Amino acid sequence: MADSVVIIPTYNEKENIENIIRAVFTLPKAFDVLIIDDGSPDGTASIVKALFPEFPERLFMVERKGKLGLGTAYIAGFKWALERSYEYVFEMDADFSHNPNDLIHLHAAISSDADLAIGSRYVTGVNVVNWPIGRVLMSYFASLYVKIVTGMTIHDTTAGFVGYRRQVLEAIDLDKIRFKGYAFQIEMKYTAYCLGFKIKEVSIIFVNRVLGVSKMNSGIFGEAVFGVIRLRMRKLFGGFKRKK
Repeated sequence: MADSVVIIPTYNEKENIENIIRAVFTLPKAFDVLIIDDGSPDGTASIVKALFPEFPERLFMVERKGKLGLGTAYIAGFKWALERSYEYVFEMDADFSHNPNDLIHLHAAISSDADLAIGSRYVTGVNVVNWPIGRVLMSYFASLYVKIVTGMTIHDTTAGFVGYRRQVLEAIDLDKIRFKGYAFQIEMKYTAYCLGFKIKEVSIIFVNRVLGVSKMNSGIFGEAVFGVIRLRMRKLFGGFKRKK
């Protein structure tokens, strides 16, 4: 077993899933892979299962009954990883919008001087390829809004390409993480920030998916807008404490 695991949530990713798994396993650094599949009707889980004999003790999957939300998928993955001896836990999309090669850079950050590393689209400008301008502006200004409301100095607060030291996930009461979409990513970063962990942004280039269908919708974005205010109020009333 490797010291690192990459959690990849899936819902209808049959066009990408085998290629993303193989891309992670060809990296010079060893990463295990955990797929969290939300009952994909397109057969994503079957494709993963067919790869089990080729990657024994390196490829794992948790199958859930339906589409339960990105946040709950990652929480399930975090708990799974904490039940095992992984020191480093990563979040990554299945659609190649996150370059698997950047896992090496995120790992370097959290195995040296950071507790949490973010694959950041905005730390060195706007590094996004093939997104409609409206989507770019929505994402960029959402992160700016979060910075203003929370006081965090993070440029890409909604990023979904993240690496955690084990100690960060152990300190967060995962059962109290409330949000499921965009706001989940904000809540995890803000909680780690409020608990005093060191956060580092690693510049990446984000490329819009080529295959499959985006899961983004306006409801997810709305959750983030109002959720940030709730997070800030929680901080003002002393609501962030390390799990005992």
